Amino acid sequence: MPLPKGKSNYSYADYLTWPEDERWEIIDGIAYMQSAPSPVHQEISGGLFAQFHNYLSDKPCKVYHAPFCVKLMTDDEKTNEDIKKVVEPDITVVCDQSKIDDKGYNGAPDMIVEIISPSSIKMDKFIKFNKYEKAGVKEYWIVEPEGKLVIVFTLQGDQRYGRPDIYSEDDEIKVSIFPDLVVNLKPVFDSIGS
Repeated sequence: MPLPKGKSNYSYADYLTWPEDERWEIIDGIAYMQSAPSPVHQEISGGLFAQFHNYLSDKPCKVYHAPFCVKLMTDDEKTNEDIKKVVEPDITVVCDQSKIDDKGYNGAPDMIVEIISPSSIKMDKFIKFNKYEKAGVKEYWIVEPEGKLVIVFTLQGDQRYGRPDIYSEDDEIKVSIFPDLVVNLKPVFDSIGS
């Protein structure tokens, strides 16, 4: 839901002034309020996060769950007023710890997972998909709770997402950015029933 105000060119500077108990994102200067995640959303997020967290616990890469601010900034965006893309992915994996500050991450994370809800389908499958691809997010997962599916996009040599791999509730996913990590979807989706 976009912020109902006359201004349509919001920046990270505006984001910093908004209440901390509200979840907002800014895409190309337009502010969107995020709804609270459902219990099913939280169970899926927790199941995926646990597997990433266990794998990364002794490694330099780290995993963060929402709310975690990601500023999809470019090299020419130097000030808070310049940054027009601020997202809060459900799960974020980062390997360059030098880009983390006390507010979140500055740049394109290595991996992002978004769990769609009825209100976020267009945002996650189209708007954020294009922004993540353009920013250079190496691996992007879209989780569909209702169909118990995970759609995985990986950045190709031409810096575009290739044809997606689609996994169902009984599958395991070999994570492209970590060749020895396999995420088991069965416990993730078993927790939500049928």
